[in-house]
Amino acid sequence: MAILVTGGGGYIGSHMTWRLTDDGHAVVVLDNLSTGFRWAVAPEAKLVEGDVGDTELVLRLIREHGIEAIIHFAGSIVVPDSVVDPLGYYLNNTVKSRALIEAAVRGGVKHFIFSSTAAVYGTPETFPVREDMPLRPESPYGRSKLMTELMLADTAAAHDLRYVALRYFNVAGADPAGRTGQSTRGATHLIKVACETALGKREAITVYGTDYPTADGTCIRDYIHVSDLAAAHADALRYLRSGGASLVANCGYGQGFSVLEVLDAVKRVSGRDFRVHLGARRPGDPVAIVAAPDLAMERFGWRPRHADLGGIVGDALAWEERLSRRNARD
Repeated sequence: MAILVTGGGGYIGSHMTWRLTDDGHAVVVLDNLSTGFRWAVAPEAKLVEGDVGDTELVLRLIREHGIEAIIHFAGSIVVPDSVVDPLGYYLNNTVKSRALIEAAVRGGVKHFIFSSTAAVYGTPETFPVREDMPLRPESPYGRSKLMTELMLADTAAAHDLRYVALRYFNVAGADPAGRTGQSTRGATHLIKVACETALGKREAITVYGTDYPTADGTCIRDYIHVSDLAAAHADALRYLRSGGASLVANCGYGQGFSVLEVLDAVKRVSGRDFRVHLGARRPGDPVAIVAAPDLAMERFGWRPRHADLGGIVGDALAWEERLSRRNARD
């Protein structure tokens, strides 16, 4: 029996693959490597280069490897890009997820964990955000993920499939052991970009919007360490295997930081100052969003171990330095 990880060569997927192999699981990674990296996949995992929308390929992997659970990370994730290319996002995040879910049903896979997003909430009226609050996504990215949540709910009602959809807040940091991290060129994650700027890989960083109704005028987000997020998936898998019912749960810490607070943290931890440009708002960006993570803690027994902004930044900086050495060798 094995676990299929889609997008396992990417940022979060590679951390999940390492976590699963550390725990002794047999893992098959399916990734088209459009944004992921072959070297980021744990060597104990089997990497198959292909598309999650290829139902027949997925069915073959299910049969050949005895896949009993699917953890689905593959997709497109940049909110402003989704506004420019909505059809591309609906293809990658919704249409291909539908094909993957169909393969799971046809192949008899019982457990499915889905990488969803806090973007399904839009801009909430109150904080922290609970899972039962109104769902009002403000971008094609958020809507494409919500559509997949709805497909999973309908499929689970009709077939022998149970699922957990984890709504991520802002994922950051890197594997403390230095095995993988956010490695995509031109990435848009705030902490990633700030660390690159601190290390001289970028000339400056731009803050998008300084007129939001917050204390310093910049957006507020709940940042979660990627290792804690991988742990939440591992806990969700144990929950499903033990007979747990289908569930949607937030993954965040319940504490928000503004963009300027994050930049100050990167400057403090790195010991370096860097240029900051102030720009206009980007379309699709909510003002503020902070998680209520109680449900994951109650139902999965999830316990964050890296809930410190300085620690998150420190791991991200260490990875950027390792990545520079890797890229220099390549």
